[in-house]
Amino acid sequence: MRNHLTKAMYAAAIVAVTLSSCSKNNDGPDDPNPEPPVEEGTRWITLTAAFPDVAGTPGNGGTLAYALSHEQAIDPNHVVRIFDSGQGFSLKSQRTARVQGSADGNFLYNIQYTGADGGVFNKYSVHGGGEFEEVGDELNTAVILGTSPRWTKAAEGIGVGVSFGEADDPYTGEAPNFVYRNPKGSVRMAIINLNTTGITNTGSADIELGEELEAQGYHVWRADVPVLNEAQDKIFIGLGIRRHDVNGTVTYNNNGLVNGWQMTNERDLGTTTLVVDYPTLRNPKLITSTVANTDNLSYRTMTQYVGTDGHIYQAATSMGSGHQILRISSSTDDYDDTYDFDLNAALGIQDAGIRAFRYIQDGIGVVLYTRSTVAGGYVALVDLNAKTATKLTTEQETDEGFSGSQFTFPQYQNIGAHGDYVYVPLTPTGKDGNLYVINWKTKEITKGAQLVNGTGSHFLGAY
Repeated sequence: MRNHLTKAMYAAAIVAVTLSSCSKNNDGPDDPNPEPPVEEGTRWITLTAAFPDVAGTPGNGGTLAYALSHEQAIDPNHVVRIFDSGQGFSLKSQRTARVQGSADGNFLYNIQYTGADGGVFNKYSVHGGGEFEEVGDELNTAVILGTSPRWTKAAEGIGVGVSFGEADDPYTGEAPNFVYRNPKGSVRMAIINLNTTGITNTGSADIELGEELEAQGYHVWRADVPVLNEAQDKIFIGLGIRRHDVNGTVTYNNNGLVNGWQMTNERDLGTTTLVVDYPTLRNPKLITSTVANTDNLSYRTMTQYVGTDGHIYQAATSMGSGHQILRISSSTDDYDDTYDFDLNAALGIQDAGIRAFRYIQDGIGVVLYTRSTVAGGYVALVDLNAKTATKLTTEQETDEGFSGSQFTFPQYQNIGAHGDYVYVPLTPTGKDGNLYVINWKTKEITKGAQLVNGTGSHFLGAY
């Protein structure tokens, strides 16, 4: 692997940084556009929900936001009608927004996904209900990350966007004598200052799995869920890895054009993560777990967090196919293969698939999971130190809308947490549900505010 940035990308990044330097987030005495004050003493809990696109695809048309207080959140008589006209605030994005939030609940951050403004970063201040205000300047990350980037709040005040691209075609030659070629590519990266709305550095790393693995058809296809370690000197980026059946046949699309080689589910390559230095984005290397074989990228939810003990805890899962939580050592910046949290073992079942994960504090976390043999979507508190899990009961858990639907749990974006409480909105697609509030210290779960849903829609996060 090598770290590189083309002249065009570098110039575009400089333009982006220059444009962002006049951010409105100065908050100084001479700032002509200071951010509006947030109501003192209120810690807003912001809920987000997705609605269908024009073709009717559930949860694929955009994102609304609505903020309520803790008292409203735990009140089962409080009703949230986010889809009613004038109630929810529409976040800018042609498709489902990739939303992040500040720890104090005062700000939401989003990079628009696809469309003419795909890759544009927006920041919003939170004022309760459907009252949000865009603050700072828009920032175009598409010049580095493309129009469909993956990104996270990798640490408080620090965003990291990533995208995988520039991949080779998986073949050379002409029909019918195609020859397999590994579709190697590169991961592009951008660091975003969430406080001043600016790009502070960009980079790109070619991905090399090695001749032996590449000859077997293994290749990277996605990068996601970047996190900054406690020392703030390394960024850990999740990778999606697939495998072509190099002994298989070429596949074609409906137009007779080559799609590539057939895929195989046979895999003995462990969970793999890209590591680069922060803030330089140099010295890329791959680390691989011998404990799990599932990708570290989830789908749209963050799956790796810095623990209270300084280690990184990482849910090895992709679209709910994994059931393990791994650990990356704070002293070695590599996988600690002596550690393995197995959700199946902790729950005494055999078919769990982690859909979302949130580390809370002191080794305690929350997972949303489905089961391959039983319909529904489930919530559990996990103790990563004791390697135990406690299933928490909700009224929505047996609904089939959570199982096998790529637009409910897999699209879930964030489990909210503040103080002693965790906030989990649960609505199967197109059905009403509730906001569940968990006291992670007492393990008590409260059925809170009523969430009124819409056709082809669902709630997908709390902040």
